[in-house]
Amino acid sequence: MHRYESVLVRRSYRDGKKVRHETLANLSKLPADAIAAIEATLKGQRLAPVGQDFTITRSLPHGDVAAVTAMAHRLGLPALLGPAGRSRDLALALIVSRVIRPKPKLSTLSWWPDTTLGVDLDVAGASTDEIYAAMDWLTGRQDSIEKELAARHLDVSVNPTRMALFDLTSAWVTGRHCELAARGYSRDGKKGREQIEYGILTDPDGRPVAVRVVPGNTADPTAFTQIVPVIRDKFGLDTLVLVGDRGMITAARIAALRELNEAGTDFGWITALRAPQIAALAADDGPLQMSLFDQQDLAEITHPDYPDERLIACRNPALARERARKRADLLTATETDLAHLADRVHRGTLAGAGTIGEAVGKVIGKYKMGKHFHRQITDTTFTYQRDHAGIDAEARLDGIYVLRTSVPATDLDPAAVVAGYKNLANVERDFRIIKADDLDLRPIHHRLTDRVKAHVLICMLACYLVWHLRKAWAPMTFTDEHPPQRDNPVAPAQRSPDAEAKASTQHHATGAPLRSFRGLLDHLATLTRNQIRYHHTHTDIAMLAEPTPDQRRAFDLIGAPIPLTTT
Repeated sequence: MHRYESVLVRRSYRDGKKVRHETLANLSKLPADAIAAIEATLKGQRLAPVGQDFTITRSLPHGDVAAVTAMAHRLGLPALLGPAGRSRDLALALIVSRVIRPKPKLSTLSWWPDTTLGVDLDVAGASTDEIYAAMDWLTGRQDSIEKELAARHLDVSVNPTRMALFDLTSAWVTGRHCELAARGYSRDGKKGREQIEYGILTDPDGRPVAVRVVPGNTADPTAFTQIVPVIRDKFGLDTLVLVGDRGMITAARIAALRELNEAGTDFGWITALRAPQIAALAADDGPLQMSLFDQQDLAEITHPDYPDERLIACRNPALARERARKRADLLTATETDLAHLADRVHRGTLAGAGTIGEAVGKVIGKYKMGKHFHRQITDTTFTYQRDHAGIDAEARLDGIYVLRTSVPATDLDPAAVVAGYKNLANVERDFRIIKADDLDLRPIHHRLTDRVKAHVLICMLACYLVWHLRKAWAPMTFTDEHPPQRDNPVAPAQRSPDAEAKASTQHHATGAPLRSFRGLLDHLATLTRNQIRYHHTHTDIAMLAEPTPDQRRAFDLIGAPIPLTTT
């Protein structure tokens, strides 16, 4: 069906007792803006040429700054940092900037004049000395900031499971004069680079509560040893269940926790056994037998080597398949390289037991499969064969891990112990936010110890902001809004059907288009604050651009109106 529209200029008049209408002109062929202008004139409005009455003298990105700052105020972050003043404004600006535009401090300093953050917090003209002074001020406030966060998220009144998660990661360093830089195991794959390490303490959901920076060659157990007195003495918490991986909470650390508990604290732990310990439990007369998993994926066992502790044995078939596949691939790759070396020895291009051994060592170290090969080396020969017995023994334990905990069954059943340990994935998510996805902590450009600590603390507090923003904006992003509860805690985590639908359609169930977290911030930045100056005056008036529906919704989801200023 065709639809026709006409725009007419008509007048009405009275002819005796009748009202008559007369068409004066047909405007249907005119452009829409001309029709609108004629309509406005006929209504008595005065029209002026574009730009004749006012000029937009400045336009600054505002929506992203306003949203992140609104969330900061909702979380009480300014008051958390310390008393009002220049240092607090600069510290808050550094944290908000790290969320919006993660760049080095000097780059951030030059960016502030080009955004409403710098104008509203009056930091646009800050000097580098002021920035460093604010970082030093923030480092001095670290204990009080973290104590308040611990009270918010670790106190038994808000954390009935009494769990706290702790894990360690690293970041490489530029330059050669950083006081904390050292060579150690790089979790970033930056071999041969100096680094620092830092550990994050979170609540069970992954909200960061505290961070500690240590030299780059610090072992995981040593870092754990340093965080425990902080929890007890500075946070005032003496009843907590600490969750850490098998390299973090070792037998020596557990012995230290036992000594603390004898002195009046009540620190429990959840961690995992190492492979040799699991193998010992799986020996012929050991309690870890494959028949335990005939009907279920987890079972509770005991052993005299772990007095007053519970052992939760788990078997994950998906993990077993993946480990078997990976082992087969690495064995094949190692065998290929060893065959190449054997051929060189046979042809006489590689000779001497020492030289051959060095070449074999490089291959073995590359894939870490040396334990699965028998090797014989002489000055003129090199032979090798797989250790099938050792490979089969390891394969029998594929997918099996054993958790150890001091928490009694009356407080946590076996499934809850497994769920608590798997919560360490939340700390790993925080590390991704801090290091790669959002905040770009790496590399470390600072030299002084306190400046490095301040930089990491800024990133940790920015992560606290991002954690809450991601949760609030889940309906507008690809974040899973309602992850399904796992009936079997050992099974891998699954995304909800709604999350899968969002990922495949790029739209919410309501039909609204989705963005990444960074994409949503970029969209919010298009909401500008404009300075308007009317002609023949010397007064500028601030006015926001018209928000898009998505920009309005983003502010609705964080429970804040769209503000004209961020302060």
